[in-house]
Amino acid sequence: MAVSSVLAFWAVAFLLIVVPGADWAFTIGVGLGGRSVVPAVGGLVVGYLTMTVVVAAGVGAFVAGHRAALVALMVLGGVYLMWHGATTLSKPPAPQSAGEASPRSTWATVGKGAGVSGLNPKGLLLFLALLPQFTSPRWTWPVAGQIGLLGLVFVVTCGVFYFFIGSFAKAILHSRPGAARVVSRLSGASMFVIGAVLLVDRLIS
Repeated sequence: MAVSSVLAFWAVAFLLIVVPGADWAFTIGVGLGGRSVVPAVGGLVVGYLTMTVVVAAGVGAFVAGHRAALVALMVLGGVYLMWHGATTLSKPPAPQSAGEASPRSTWATVGKGAGVSGLNPKGLLLFLALLPQFTSPRWTWPVAGQIGLLGLVFVVTCGVFYFFIGSFAKAILHSRPGAARVVSRLSGASMFVIGAVLLVDRLIS
């Protein structure tokens, strides 16, 4: 597989990652709670790894070729983001010591992270529409292997970037409860609006 194609994909993927969206809002919200952001980032990584496997297995091509299936996934993602955003708005995470996080809350965070990334409209579009454009059946590697490699590039970049975003939020705002609540509510509102816009766009298109 051409190194230039991998670098080109990484550049495009990085630009998409740094644009604030649902992943940002979720990671920042967890960081503001004062807990480790590792479970949140781990959940996001699990979601995107699952998406990579699905697309590499050929399911992504099926979904991309069937409008009804793609619309259903987009609607599901929109509803999930709206629900998670509304939950964050109504109960913004309050700063707490790292020792207060229970194992159950840790696994719940991993699960939420996997849901946010696995149903993230931006991720769905990248994996289903953009990623295949950087592969070619003419190369030595099979297309599934190319998709797997590019997916791993995206996942690793996401993991590193969101770890620093969450850690920054935790370090800067954890000692400022008032500011933390405001940012948490803004994060929740962002997820709700993103989900609502996606839902409306899918239903009227």
